[in-house]
Amino acid sequence: MNQEIAYELPNGITLEIKREDLLHPFVSGNKFRKLKYNVLQAKAENHSVLLTFGGAFSNHIAAVAYAGKEQGFETIGVIRGDELRDKISDNLTLSFAQECGMRFEFVTREAYRHKTDAAFIAQLQAQFGSFYLVPEGGTNDLAVKGCEEILTELDADFDFVCSAVGTGGTISGLINSALPHQKVLGFPALKGDFLQDEIRKFVTNKNWDLVTDYHFGGYGKVTDELIDWINKFFLQTQIPIDPIYTGKMAFGVVDLIHRNFFPPKSKILMIHTGGLQGIAGMNIQLKNKHKPIILQ
Repeated sequence: MNQEIAYELPNGITLEIKREDLLHPFVSGNKFRKLKYNVLQAKAENHSVLLTFGGAFSNHIAAVAYAGKEQGFETIGVIRGDELRDKISDNLTLSFAQECGMRFEFVTREAYRHKTDAAFIAQLQAQFGSFYLVPEGGTNDLAVKGCEEILTELDADFDFVCSAVGTGGTISGLINSALPHQKVLGFPALKGDFLQDEIRKFVTNKNWDLVTDYHFGGYGKVTDELIDWINKFFLQTQIPIDPIYTGKMAFGVVDLIHRNFFPPKSKILMIHTGGLQGIAGMNIQLKNKHKPIILQ
């Protein structure tokens, strides 16, 4: 469902947001898209266990845990940060995943850097037995295939498609399915230029670019300005957005509109990639710092 943003915008520009967050109450947005074909593949290969990776507040960990419960899989989460082992009850994301039946393997940050190494995967197989491996963030060829279904024929009139970028799977699907006249803009939630190469692994089209000015300090970082903007956006539109991904992208798009980045009369579509489960954890951190919390 596309929802128009009720903003007064300059130069005859129109702005809408695709409410992918409404796809599923717990496996929402791009996580639904990324897991769709991976779950089907795991079933086709007769696996009974899904194993994946993530951090303390990972939307992906929460989504895999619930999808596993819903689809009849055991789930294992390899979690970055062994100091979290005794803090599950203090972490709303990990508590939710555990309630869904997920088992955890907590590893040091140093060990976590080797999560794609063959030796590390072999060690996990020796420890847990056979499993279907879902990469961190869910991005692989099957995830990109799922994300290619985000855009439909009803979106053909848009000139620009904008999305937050984490591991690159969602924007890769958008790039592959966008029409020739459409430009796909990605707003990375992380610092660094490595995402260009990651995205090129999955795409051949040239109809895209990354806007790297709106990460607000890096992954998981927020500012008072961003939180204030997200809350004003919610009060005006009644659309909740998270501060890690969609909030930064939406801030960037609106800011660029007012900076005359987009041609007059452009029709812009933003993709809401979900991630709302992370707001509760972020609000705990904001309260501890005596900061305003995020509305939803």
